[in-house]
Amino acid sequence: MTAVQQSPPAGPPSPAAHAPPPARGGGGGDLRPAAAPTGVARLLPRTVAARVRALTVLSLVLLVALLGVAWAAIGDAREGVRVIGHDAGPQVVATGDLYFQLSDMDAQLANALLIGDAAGGGREQALARYDQNRRRAGDALLKAAKLADETTENNTARDLLDALARYERLAGQALLLDRQSPHASGPPAQKVVDLYRQATDLMKLDLLPKAYNLTLDNGTLVRHTYEDKRSAVLAGRTGILATGLALVAVLAGFQLYLARRFRRLLNVPLALATLGTLVLVAAGSLMLTGQADHLRQAKEEGFDSILGLSRTRAISNSANADETRFLLDPGRADAYEQVYLSKSQTVLYLKAGNLTQYNAAVQKDLSFEPGRVPFLGFLGAEAGRPARSAAQKARLADGMNKVLADYQKVQANDRRMRDLADGGQRDQAVAARGAAAADFTRYDRSLQALVAIHQRAFDEAVKDGDGGTSGWYAVLPAAGVVIAALVLIGVRPRLAEYRWSK
Repeated sequence: MTAVQQSPPAGPPSPAAHAPPPARGGGGGDLRPAAAPTGVARLLPRTVAARVRALTVLSLVLLVALLGVAWAAIGDAREGVRVIGHDAGPQVVATGDLYFQLSDMDAQLANALLIGDAAGGGREQALARYDQNRRRAGDALLKAAKLADETTENNTARDLLDALARYERLAGQALLLDRQSPHASGPPAQKVVDLYRQATDLMKLDLLPKAYNLTLDNGTLVRHTYEDKRSAVLAGRTGILATGLALVAVLAGFQLYLARRFRRLLNVPLALATLGTLVLVAAGSLMLTGQADHLRQAKEEGFDSILGLSRTRAISNSANADETRFLLDPGRADAYEQVYLSKSQTVLYLKAGNLTQYNAAVQKDLSFEPGRVPFLGFLGAEAGRPARSAAQKARLADGMNKVLADYQKVQANDRRMRDLADGGQRDQAVAARGAAAADFTRYDRSLQALVAIHQRAFDEAVKDGDGGTSGWYAVLPAAGVVIAALVLIGVRPRLAEYRWSK
């Protein structure tokens, strides 16, 4: 027989059935379990040990971020110095020299054909300088080809070699034909002039534009690299300051928390870690500030001026050759005179409607003050460039004033030669052209002296840039290890003390 479960007897409930649970404390109030944390509060550490560990992890994460930002900024600084100081920058200078050598080849060819067999005219000297420029142009072209790291640059270099060979063939034919039909006065035979026209057109329309394209491409690369890398370096400096100060703030807060919770006035390892972080941030920021300044000096005080003055030399030399072409080829005399004016205004611009007005304007006072330059052109841009020191400013001002004085002599000689030619005194004009060569050489040397000042500034900035980041790829990991070790050393005894106290 199956037992049937009995229901409890009816009646009033027992007081014990609804009595509250006994209190765990000493009071007799209604103590309910605390509500479980929700939202953000659930993610926050609730124990002392958890908070110490969280602050430790946060410190180490910020330390890694600081080292990463510094590492990337140093890489940007080194890349900027490499491109500007060792790669594209020198290539631009090499191609600038190539432009000058090519234009001077054509100038000396014109001189040799103009002089002819006139006694003491300097034909042999012109041909010797032509050969010298040909060798230098070949060396500069080989250097530019060696530095080229783009397909288009390599193709341009090969095209230049081919065009240079064609130019030399035409020049050789013109010189040979001129020797076969000697002339002591008057222009050379028309066949000689026709061959020279082909050669000089090849130089002006093919060789020089290709050489300039090499300069332009690499000059653009230098400019973009400078803008990108200097901005990245300055951004890296800002990142170092932000992450470094955040780390210092966390370490300082960590120090205060441990002092309050464990009743210790000072945690020496954490204090040393904080001090080490401050030193690292300060040193890194100063280093990156210096690197940004080295990049600026190399680009603005060195490279820009070297490139501008190199183009000034090449254009001046080409304009000087146009004076010879003016006498050598009367059929194109008007065109050569107009081209001479255009090139002269590119070098030093003064408002003038024709060459006579320009010659008169150049002979006026060209004195200038920094920021108040009364002329434009390449020389105007150079005269307006700032200098980093009073001594350098004085050297640059003296050099520029020497260039301007010599340029005035060059333009005065040009006016004298054209007045003789316009007066029908061609032989006297040719003689005046030869006598003016010394003044043009003096002007060119003044430009070279000015280039040398900027070349020294460029070399010094690149050298300082190379040395500015030296050793930092070893310093950063070592500093990171030391700071991290100090943080862990400072935290470990406190965690052990907390576990022991429990």
